[in-house]
Amino acid sequence: MSEEQIALRQMLERREREYLLGTSRARMRSSIENLDVGDFHIEKLSEGETVDLPRWVIDELAAQGMAEVAETPFENEIFSALSREKMMGPLQLSGLPPDFYVRMRRRLGALSTGVTEGKVRREDMERLRGVCYDLVGIRLSKLLSLSGSSAPASTLADKLTPEENSFFAISQSFSKEWKAALLGGAK
Repeated sequence: MSEEQIALRQMLERREREYLLGTSRARMRSSIENLDVGDFHIEKLSEGETVDLPRWVIDELAAQGMAEVAETPFENEIFSALSREKMMGPLQLSGLPPDFYVRMRRRLGALSTGVTEGKVRREDMERLRGVCYDLVGIRLSKLLSLSGSSAPASTLADKLTPEENSFFAISQSFSKEWKAALLGGAK
């Protein structure tokens, strides 16, 4: 495994941990009292109550059927992001939330597990996977084009996720080196 692959894997793992430590909204499906989830203590929550909790706690409660995530389904966001990206010009990027790819990976993983357990239709998972591939492909193409241009990374900072920012920096560096090698040191 190359240094770049190791660095990418470590970044993705770090981003996943950061995401899980962040908070989200959950709707309680049952009442709980004096419950310890790992090192997190919950005094009292009532059935039907909507509460902000760390995502990893919500995952544990949801796995036990005690809570459900109270966020807009990711499918809505990915379809909107793909539509926006298709409307943008070839060297224009729409903005994505910083946690977009983490949520995308988690949603695809959850659907894959759902297919295995017989709770999700394979066609639904494949449809979402196709939309994700389309969006990633379009953005990757734009990032590669932009990395060969003279566009400074700072002009794109508000449009790029941390994963894209890392990819852009590497591809821009490679583009500069390649041009310098081909053009005899001129940049």
